[in-house]
Amino acid sequence: MAQINTRESTYKGIDHENHHGMTMTGRIIRDAWVFGLLPEGDGFADKNSGELQLLIESVHAAWEPFGQLPSRLPADLAERHQRIHAEAINRAKRMGWDPELGDDD
Repeated sequence: MAQINTRESTYKGIDHENHHGMTMTGRIIRDAWVFGLLPEGDGFADKNSGELQLLIESVHAAWEPFGQLPSRLPADLAERHQRIHAEAINRAKRMGWDPELGDDD
């Protein structure tokens, strides 16, 4: 899930993740951007596992009124969600990410 440096117990940031941020942690960070919990583009670098857990809980709480479904977001959040995640997918593909599951996924 998260790319935590166990020696220092810090997250290296969405821009330094395997799969170019196409991980569960990357999705949480992008959703935090959608809901304004983090400034858009803040990669959450150098945060510890406790801070990551708090972000996960905050994002989960932000999704609750919408049943965790993007289709239930109000128009402004739905547009922001679509834009942020589409940009991330396009960037990852340009950098060589393959959305197909591998044998070890």
